[in-house]
Amino acid sequence: MTRKDSIVIGRLTALLPLMIFAGLCIQVPAAVNGNAVFWSWKWVPGIGVNLDVAVDGLSVLFGLIITGTGVFVVLFSADYMASHRHYARFFAFLHLFLLAMLGLVLADNLISLFVFWELTTLLSYLLIGFDNGNESARRCARQALLVTGAGGLVLLIGFLMIGGIVGTYRLSDLAGQAQLLQRHTRYLPVLAMVLIGAFTKSAQFPFHFWLPNAMAAPTPISAFLHSATMVKAGIYLLARFHPVLGGTEAWMGTLVVVGGGTALLGAVLAVGQSDLKRMLAYTTIMALGILVMFLGGKTTPALTAAITFLLVHSLYKSALFLVVGIIDHEAGTREIERIGGLIRSMPITTFGAATAAMSMAGFPLFLGFIGKEIMYAGALTEEMFPVFATTAAVLSNALMAAVAGMIAIRPFLGRPRQTPKPSHEAPVGMWLGPAAIGALGLIFGLFPGWVGRWLVEPAVFAFHPTVEQIQLKLFHGFNEPLLLSLLTLTLGSGVYLARRPIRRWTAERVDRLPVNGDRLYEMGMTATAQTAARLTRFFQNGSLHRYLLTIIGVFTLATAGTWILNATTPPGPLRLPVLPMAQWLLVALMAAAVGVVMAARSRILAICALGVIGSGAALIFLVYGAPDLALTQLLVETLTLIIVAVVLLRLPPLDQTSTAHPPGRWLDALVAVGAGTLVAVLTLAVTDGPLDRQLTVFFEQNSAIAAHGRNIVNVILVDFRSLDTLGEIVVVATAGLAGYSLLARQGR
Repeated sequence: MTRKDSIVIGRLTALLPLMIFAGLCIQVPAAVNGNAVFWSWKWVPGIGVNLDVAVDGLSVLFGLIITGTGVFVVLFSADYMASHRHYARFFAFLHLFLLAMLGLVLADNLISLFVFWELTTLLSYLLIGFDNGNESARRCARQALLVTGAGGLVLLIGFLMIGGIVGTYRLSDLAGQAQLLQRHTRYLPVLAMVLIGAFTKSAQFPFHFWLPNAMAAPTPISAFLHSATMVKAGIYLLARFHPVLGGTEAWMGTLVVVGGGTALLGAVLAVGQSDLKRMLAYTTIMALGILVMFLGGKTTPALTAAITFLLVHSLYKSALFLVVGIIDHEAGTREIERIGGLIRSMPITTFGAATAAMSMAGFPLFLGFIGKEIMYAGALTEEMFPVFATTAAVLSNALMAAVAGMIAIRPFLGRPRQTPKPSHEAPVGMWLGPAAIGALGLIFGLFPGWVGRWLVEPAVFAFHPTVEQIQLKLFHGFNEPLLLSLLTLTLGSGVYLARRPIRRWTAERVDRLPVNGDRLYEMGMTATAQTAARLTRFFQNGSLHRYLLTIIGVFTLATAGTWILNATTPPGPLRLPVLPMAQWLLVALMAAAVGVVMAARSRILAICALGVIGSGAALIFLVYGAPDLALTQLLVETLTLIIVAVVLLRLPPLDQTSTAHPPGRWLDALVAVGAGTLVAVLTLAVTDGPLDRQLTVFFEQNSAIAAHGRNIVNVILVDFRSLDTLGEIVVVATAGLAGYSLLARQGR
């Protein structure tokens, strides 16, 4: 396949997100009228897990952002990745990720939402590490997988706790159970689980470090995952759970402080970068922090600010990432000090960069200006820490305005510089995205009423029903938000003019920090590997005795501990079963055989005593009317006895003068007695009460009719539980083959 053919096929795949985008546009009028559309398919109905889909204003907005950005990213990638040897694999991963993100924002069931949540984690790992020949890319992909994947597992615990409290996993039903959840004793643990999941996904402090490292991904992936989709998953989760868990002091205080702190940290670190892509990554952290901070509020202006800035950021950041990709692809570098005067060779790309950067900085006439005014109005209405929220918003936006100038002015309007590659305009498929998305920032700014009515207002009302009217205007009059917007641009201009000393000072201070998130991650990974190596050396040292001791000991402690912790009432006295004398004699014979095994100094004697125990178990089966089980037990016992005896006869004789170390013997005895006592007590406790005979009745009624067999045990093994039996056969066969190969190798 030629390069031209690859580009054409890649561009054709943009039809998938384009058709989904069109389908979502059809749902916009219903969302504007407050009508949500629901679908449901049964998945695991036994535990109340369905594939539920809900299409409302919030999911429509996110879906439009995902698919709309996806169209331009796919078109961009068709040219950008045309020469890559894994071109087809890239598009497969990209489209699978897009579908997983759509599943996440449309899911109306907590469990299915979690499945799509982790699918995005797995696919982002494959996309970030797409250049798998690069060690740095593999490391960064692994880091993103571990951080976001661990957060997802914590989130699952929170979901399961929510389902246990309210009795449903349906997301649309949770809003009506908000008081039950917030008054429950487990509210704070549930809140912590949900917030950890959101914070890891949306790169909030102290989990922010994975996002800049994820810039090892190809640039179109950064434009898609790290501006408009994956990192917004945590924001979507917070918005969805706002009516369920929000409004409390714990919710508001945590989100305002963590979000505001993350925004300031990301803005400061962005100014200290010289790589354009990493600069955008840190401004993404800043923007995500702002979104989290405003979702901590419960007033309509604060939540409107969050949704408006969500749209603003998705537009300008995806455009700027694509612009940086064009610069890197056509000029050969992303270092800001090595590029300049690109307006002469890249006029259309310059237009896309300029419009996106002006929206990012908050210039009048652009949607970013309206977003900042609404943001300041929301900050002033915060119930928790309004001064901190306003200060964080102003300072971080001022630094972001300076970064916008660094990205748009210096590379394109600065003095022309010699670049590694002669710069020229990119193909139409690459510049179309940043030009169109940048222009949307201007068009939306000129028609804010339309944006507010058809996009922002339905999304806000979906999770914050209110009678307050939401209006986006280009000019709200001379008020505090306007003054704060002018202050932001003034401060941003000052930082831009002093950018070189500020960048050097920031970079030096960051380098001097004794520890940061990335170093803590590496320290944690090193400690984990060292601990795992020590545990492996201790437990897996080739001693079968230690293996059995560990397995049985852990089983005993875990089972006993679980039983004790979950006991609601103290256990009553256990009653021994009433048995005929002959059966008591059989029990005594088996107990005596156990004593012989413990005291024997001869291997053959110990094996024979074990045979007596197994034969006694066969007799018990026979006494209670299970001759087939008795025959099976007897055959297995006899065969095991013969094989073990043959093997042991080939071993050197035991040293009759040596004795085992006393502490080791006492530990063996303690574990053995503990395990035996636990199993005996559990057996007596289970048989002491009435037995649930539902399965017995089912097998009795269906063995002959459904499985055409009259031996119920055989039917269970080969029909009802045939896969279990097959698995056991495979395990035994594999173990036999492994043993044979080891013996054959030793013989050679």
